Parts: sequence; C-alpha cells; structure tokens
Amino acid sequence: MKIRVMKKINIIIGAVIVIAVIAIFFWVKSVLKSNYIEIGSNDKIEPTPTQIQSIRDIGEWEFLSISAEEMVDTVRKGFFSDDELVRIYYGTLRLGINMQNLSEDAIRVQSDTLQVTLPKVTLLDKDFIDEAKTKSFYESGKWTPQAHQALYQKAHRQMLTHCLTKENVKTAEVNAEIQVSNLFKSLGYKNVVLHFE
Repeated sequence: MKIRVMKKINIIIGAVIVIAVIAIFFWVKSVLKSNYIEIGSNDKIEPTPTQIQSIRDIGEWEFLSISAEEMVDTVRKGFFSDDELVRIYYGTLRLGINMQNLSEDAIRVQSDTLQVTLPKVTLLDKDFIDEAKTKSFYESGKWTPQAHQALYQKAHRQMLTHCLTKENVKTAEVNAEIQVSNLFKSLGYKNVVLHFE
C-alpha cells in the first residue's frame, strides 16, 4: 500500500516537473522572440575622422611639374642710342592640390562607392622662378633695380601664360585621379569616384 502511494506521489511530482519545464520553455521562447540579437557583417567601410585628417595632413600634393624658360627684354630709347636689357629666367611650376582645403563633406560613402570631391588643381607655389639660375643675356646702359623687377614680373606673367594651359591642368587632374584613387584603394575602398570642385 505504501509502495502504491509512493508511486502515485512520484507520478504526480513527475507530472508537475514536466508541466513546469514545458511552461518555462514556452515562457523563455516568448521572451527571446521579442528580444533577440542578430549577428551579421557589414562590408561597408566608412571613412573615419582620423583618416580624413591624415589625408588633410598630406598638405600640398603635386601632380605635374613643368620646367619653364623665358627670354624677356626691355628697351629704353635714348637720344644717341638705345639701351637694352635681355635676361633669361628659369622656373618650375608645380600643379597640384592643397589637401588642407578638403571640405568637411568631401568624402562620403554611397552604397558600395566612395565619392570624393577634391579641391581644384592649382599652382602650388607662386614664387616659381629660380633667381639663382637667371642669366643676363645682353645688357647695355645702366638699369635700376626697379627695371630688373619689371623684367622679372614680365617673365613671371609669360611663364604663367605658357604653362598654366587647359591641357596641363587636365594632365594634372588625370594624375590626381590615379594617385588619389590608389590611396583610397590601399585603405580598403574598392570603388572610388573622384570629382573636382
């Protein structure tokens, strides 16, 4: 008799445990259904502020260097004879971008493509004439420092006219596109599209 009572008690306890386990299972399932964590990967790389600052820190980035030589002269009319000054000036004009001028929204990601808006290609250094290489080709009469300065300015203007052509600026832009694209691809960006301001 005691054994039968014990069996009934064990069956009841077992049933209660099974019901409790089922109840706990469904309760945990309902809690997890509304609060779940999904783990996935994001292949989109966003430029960090540190990367953008590093690119700005490049400063002046040269994409085309043009060697120039200009012969300029001036004549001063005299009563008996004319005085003449002829000089040859040499210079190197460097075309490129000052990366310090990169705007705040110049680098952005759209879909799987990095869009970059670069500052315009410009002349990086306005003092491009090498005075040490300047040669006096012909000089007659006495000339003031102001006359020499005027000749220098004339050579400066002629070099700008002859070297800052649309073709040279376009060549510098093409070089910029190649080099800047390679920079961003080395940072992990697969598709890079460049524009100029």
